[in-house]
Amino acid sequence: MRIAIMGSGGLGGYFGAKLAKGGADVTFIARGQHLDAMRRAGLRIEGPEPLHLREVQATDQPAEAGVMDVVMLGVKLWDTEQAIAQMRPMVGPDTAVISFQNGVLKDQYLRAAFDAKQVMGGVGYVATTIAAPGVIQQTGPMQRLLFGEFDGKCSARGEALLAACLAGGINAELSTEIQREIWQKYVFLVGLSGTTTTMRRTIGPIRSHPQTRAFLEDVMREVIAVARAHGVALPEDYLASAMQRADTVSPDMTSSMHHDLERGNPLEVRWLSGGVVELGREKGVATPCNRAIADILALHADGARRG
Repeated sequence: MRIAIMGSGGLGGYFGAKLAKGGADVTFIARGQHLDAMRRAGLRIEGPEPLHLREVQATDQPAEAGVMDVVMLGVKLWDTEQAIAQMRPMVGPDTAVISFQNGVLKDQYLRAAFDAKQVMGGVGYVATTIAAPGVIQQTGPMQRLLFGEFDGKCSARGEALLAACLAGGINAELSTEIQREIWQKYVFLVGLSGTTTTMRRTIGPIRSHPQTRAFLEDVMREVIAVARAHGVALPEDYLASAMQRADTVSPDMTSSMHHDLERGNPLEVRWLSGGVVELGREKGVATPCNRAIADILALHADGARRG
């Protein structure tokens, strides 16, 4: 199976390495020092399950890679438009394109760029970062991929990707309700990212203080209301489930958006809380808490390095 990893950072680099270990024909699309290091010394995964691929196929020219069976998109959301333009030479009539990015707007962008039948849904869970060029650091044991067809059917391409994932030791699942899975992650992610980034704190103190805990609940409650307005059947008790998850993760847990703020990087707030506001407006659902988050972070959204 020929698989391209479009965006070989923490998520893409980790799962791409696992797929390559399992025997898939993987091409990593990367750039800069990360690409140089991968070409020179391969790709190394450090953490609970260390892995070193001494040789990998890596390029910054997707056109050189040729047409793929699967293109896995893992770039930061602000790079999506550029990534879609660059990956077109790798997408043929039978190619499956799957975004494992954050949020829900990502799939709208893919369906606008490609035939809707080429687009599958995806959700990725893993705690990783680029520790150094060519080195991915896994900071926790959790790693999971979910993917599936938006019509709920089990396809041959989905089964083939599942087999490739399992061969590489990935905790993977072929979902018949991928739209719901995407929104369930979105609920928790919007709550975590919005609160930790605006409050500049980890989840521990936020969930422990009555006032900030109530705000976290309200942020997630808004996302659930927007999901249901868009026809996504989240369970009736999903807010309780999301808060239970918030109560059981490490108190030191924070979000990648919080890290990006501290590093002066651009933020994904436009597609996270901002996406909730946009999608809520389409259905007439009020989202004041997410609007507040988007407004508070607006001056930081482009990152200090981009002015």
